[in-house]
Amino acid sequence: MTAAATGFVVASVAAGCAVVAAVLLPPRPRVVAVGLLTALCGAAGLTAGVVVLAGGETFTAWLPEVLPFAGVRLELDALGAVFVVATGLVAVPASIYAIGYCGEGLDGRPVQAVYPMFVWALLMVPAAASVSTFLALWELMAVTSLVLVVAEHRHNPAVRSAGLWYGAMTQLGFVAILLALLLLATGGGDSFAALRAGSGDLSAALRSTVFVAGLVGFGSKAGAVPLHVWLPRAHPEAPSHVSALLSGAMVKLGVYGIVRLGWDLLGGGPAWWGVVVLAVGALSALFGILHALMASDLKRLLAYSTTENVGLILVGVGAGGLFAATGNEPLAAAAMAAALLLVVNHAVFKGLLFLGAGAVLRATGLRDLDRLGGLVHRMPVTAATFAVGAAAVAALPPLNGFVGEWLLLQALIHSLPSTSATVAVTMPLAVAAVALTGGLAVATFVKAFGTGFLAMPRSAPAEAAREVPRPMRLGLVLLAGACVALGVAPSWFGAPLGRAVGVLATLRGQRRLWAPGLELELAGVQSGLSPLLLAFGLAGAVAVVAVVAARLARRAGTVRGAETWGCGRSVQTARMEYTATSFAEPLQRVFDDVLRPDLDIDVSHRVESRYYVDTVRYRRGLRDGFESWVYRPVAVGLRCWGEWARRVQGGSIHQYLAYVMVALLAVLVVAR
Repeated sequence: MTAAATGFVVASVAAGCAVVAAVLLPPRPRVVAVGLLTALCGAAGLTAGVVVLAGGETFTAWLPEVLPFAGVRLELDALGAVFVVATGLVAVPASIYAIGYCGEGLDGRPVQAVYPMFVWALLMVPAAASVSTFLALWELMAVTSLVLVVAEHRHNPAVRSAGLWYGAMTQLGFVAILLALLLLATGGGDSFAALRAGSGDLSAALRSTVFVAGLVGFGSKAGAVPLHVWLPRAHPEAPSHVSALLSGAMVKLGVYGIVRLGWDLLGGGPAWWGVVVLAVGALSALFGILHALMASDLKRLLAYSTTENVGLILVGVGAGGLFAATGNEPLAAAAMAAALLLVVNHAVFKGLLFLGAGAVLRATGLRDLDRLGGLVHRMPVTAATFAVGAAAVAALPPLNGFVGEWLLLQALIHSLPSTSATVAVTMPLAVAAVALTGGLAVATFVKAFGTGFLAMPRSAPAEAAREVPRPMRLGLVLLAGACVALGVAPSWFGAPLGRAVGVLATLRGQRRLWAPGLELELAGVQSGLSPLLLAFGLAGAVAVVAVVAARLARRAGTVRGAETWGCGRSVQTARMEYTATSFAEPLQRVFDDVLRPDLDIDVSHRVESRYYVDTVRYRRGLRDGFESWVYRPVAVGLRCWGEWARRVQGGSIHQYLAYVMVALLAVLVVAR
């Protein structure tokens, strides 16, 4: 048995034992056992993925007795291993974190039993090697995630609405995926190997139909605009360790499905496939970051930020597909590698941020940034790790978010000048979208960290906050360490990512992306970067500034303390601080025509005279345009159709027999 096979066996056994422990053990031992066993499941899956990526081997298994007729066929190649590694990197710290998070409420048997099944399904989906196996594991992932999203429905009515939206979008996406795979299977066979062999015999129109249906289905799971409406509802309402897995791992499997279907099973396609994916990615990135910038709910901000990050990943995927179709294979490999590197990096820093938001919620009971503040003194570990995640998601060096976006921009910029008119028109727009998204991301997370953790507390719960239990802090520290490690040593991932990109039909000759070492030099691109030297340079600059400041203070002889940003005032109050809403207001004005927020200013006057103002209340509401103008009219239409269909069910047996006769005649006519 290979090391990868051993990893999957251990992961499966650990997940099964976790389910048994959830059923049999009393509350406190149940939470500890499920957390540790699920962490073992994630660690075993992570090990299997690393082995496949590092050694180039593949894990295969054929279990004919598990599923009727079709059996279960598994195969983990380097492409799937990237997503298994991303899942494992989040699952281990999230499961440790869950021991502390669930110890005070979410210790019920159903939630504890479903959680390890969800983690196991996330690890197994990229290893599915047949249509039936993939659909079974995909649906297991969807059902278990839905159960976890609605875990707190008794305490929060908003959870029920989120569950309905998530369930509806999940099943609609599953229908599109099922249609795509069934159409692809008309070429013959259930296994992915048979689909690859038969896809070349399909007509161009059928291949494009399969790709579009798959893009709709997998894009829905990825949270790409305009199929994102479930994401900012479900992710904030799920338990925070589940939110970390939903955002860090599950939405990436939507990206996996798009890449696997379009550029592996179908073997690539025309240039417009890449243009469509790139356009969806750019729209998702800009839409997501604008709504994150305006959000004052911390978890909702992170959810919209996930849409933005998925958009950047899809920009890389679309650019890679476009470059491959136009014959520029080195840049296609670089763009696809950037997308895969962003998958792993986003899993780590977004998992960290959701766990940090959960720690804030557990300590204060609040998600509203306008009512937080001052947590850096009360929750130092949470604040420090959240700051690392915020800097990483804002793509600041030397953390892991910077390297992925730098690689993506290098691939986009070096495509010009180009002999292809499509590339010449598309790439400048893509670069502008990525650059604007990056700038807005910095503003968003300056707002999130600054108003949430710095300055003075703006409510009694924030003032009474205390640091979270040790298991929660350990989960945060592990992910923060991963952000640093992946940021300063990305040079060693060139060969593994090259193997992953080499799985794709159009890029099998592009296995060398960059060589390991201190400097990251892209193959076929005149560009280089040394993240480790950059990290040392930044650390040295900070040390020099600190030493110079200390010597100047010592030379002056006296050091006088003062309130930060005191502006000469001796007494500061929380009412003098920026809130999250006021911080975002200037940028909101810039994008008013795009966002179209609902604003309400209520001024009340004193009884004695209307010339004296008593209070001024400012309220801002930001509606999701796609939800308001697309989904709600569709929902109203479906409700009207349902009311009409209810009238058709009159209770008359003669009427029902007439329906059957009409349906039978219609089938006979069509069959004829």
